[in-house]
Amino acid sequence: MILTRKKGALGVVGLTAVAALALAGCSSADPLDSGDSSSASSDTIVIGSQAYYSNEIIAEIYAQALENGGFEVERQFNIGQRDAYIPSLESGEITLFPEYSGNLLQYFEPDTEARTSDDVYAALQEALPDNLTVLDQSSATDQDSYTVTGAFAEENNLVSIGDLADVTEPLTLGGPAELAERPYGPTGLQDVYGVSVDFTATGDTTVDDLIAGTVDMANVYTADPRISTDDLVTLEDPEGLFLASNVVPVVNADVADEIASVINAVSAALTPEGLVQLNVESTVDEMSSADIATQWLTDNGLIATS
Repeated sequence: MILTRKKGALGVVGLTAVAALALAGCSSADPLDSGDSSSASSDTIVIGSQAYYSNEIIAEIYAQALENGGFEVERQFNIGQRDAYIPSLESGEITLFPEYSGNLLQYFEPDTEARTSDDVYAALQEALPDNLTVLDQSSATDQDSYTVTGAFAEENNLVSIGDLADVTEPLTLGGPAELAERPYGPTGLQDVYGVSVDFTATGDTTVDDLIAGTVDMANVYTADPRISTDDLVTLEDPEGLFLASNVVPVVNADVADEIASVINAVSAALTPEGLVQLNVESTVDEMSSADIATQWLTDNGLIATS
C-alpha cells in the first residue's frame, strides 16, 4: 500500500513525532539501510501512464501539480495498456493514474449499458475494486465521435449529430472497417438520430479522406490533434450514441482525500479543446511532456511562475 503525506502540513513537533513513530515501527531494521532503491518511499505518490503520448502529458500534469502542492512524486510512465497496469493499481504499487471513464468501465463491466458522461461516471464508481476510487472527471474526452470539416458544419448549420438529419444531400460516413458493425455505426445513427448514411471503410486515412471530401463525416477520436490543426468540428452527442469516455483520475482509495483538492483542480481546468491543444503541442510542436505540463499549469493558474 502506498501512503502519502503532504509536506509542509506538519510543524516541527509533528515531524519529530512522525519520525519517532517511523523509527519505532522499524526498530529491527538498520536505519541507514535504504533498502531497494527502486521502490518508492511510503510517503510518495506513484503516478503511472499508458504508452500513449496524450496520457503521459496528463500524468505529468498530475505529477507537477502534486509536487507544487508539496507531495513527493515518482513517475512510472509508458507502462502499456490496462492489462499491464491495472494489477499494479489494485496492489497499490501505483497510486494514481489518468484514465478514460468509458473505456475503464468496459474493462470492469464489458456489457455495461451506460452511455452518457454522468451515467458512465456513476457506474464506474460502482464497478471499481474497493481499494480504488475516482476523483472528479474532466470535461475533456478522448473517445469515438462523428466529426466533420469546419466548412461542412458551417454550410449545414451542424452542431450535434442530430442536425445531420436535416442535410438534404446524401451523406457518406468514413471510418475503420469494423465501424460498419458497431452499435454506434450506420445502424446506430439511424436508430438513435434518424440519420441515414452510406459507409466507406477508410482505415488509417480517415482524417485525410474527411479533409479531401471523400467522405462527409468521419469516426475520429475527440482528442485527435488534427481536429485543431485542420479545422474540424466534433459533433455533439446528446443522446449518448457513443460511450462517453472522459479523462478521470483513478486513485488508491486510502490517499484519495489527501490529493483530491490538487487533482480535482486539474480536472476542472482540463477542457476538450485544451486536451486537443496539448496533443498538438506534442505532435506538431514536438514539445516534451514536462514542458507542456509546466506551461499548461502556469497558464491555468495552478502553479506560480518562477
